[in-house]
Amino acid sequence: MIDARGFSVLPGVIGPGQLALLTAAYDRAFESGVPPDLRRSVSGSNVRLAALLSYGREFDELCILPPVLAACAAVIGESFKLNSLSARTVFPGAAPQPLHVDLRRDDDAWPLVGFIVMIDDFRPENGATRFVPGSHRDGDAVNADAPGVVACGEAGAVIVYHGSVWH
Repeated sequence: MIDARGFSVLPGVIGPGQLALLTAAYDRAFESGVPPDLRRSVSGSNVRLAALLSYGREFDELCILPPVLAACAAVIGESFKLNSLSARTVFPGAAPQPLHVDLRRDDDAWPLVGFIVMIDDFRPENGATRFVPGSHRDGDAVNADAPGVVACGEAGAVIVYHGSVWH
């Protein structure tokens, strides 16, 4: 699923009814979140909320989404665990993050699979995540100007990605 490119956009994973519940829970979680769970980035371009599962039962189902579990099994193997579940809101007009990996291939915790649930449409003009296809395979640093692919989709889509792909 994500072996060749390092990521995949899966449309329609979250249905409209579940998406509405998640969106409302997401808003409530950010309204009630407090440090250290809630933190604004150094640049001020986004805010993150850690320990998302403690902010509402609506998030529980995200841990067992079949396509995410399938990607984990394919990349990690049959035995794996959830490390964390957090949320991030990017503010309008924010500059894109520099390309980075979530986990280097030589890290003891490798491999890692990440996923992003689109509670809003992801488009180039609103800050959709850019991936460098295949970059998870060689482990070398990627030039900041490397050509990338913007992972776009409609609300309810899920991006699954190899933690070592540059994005």
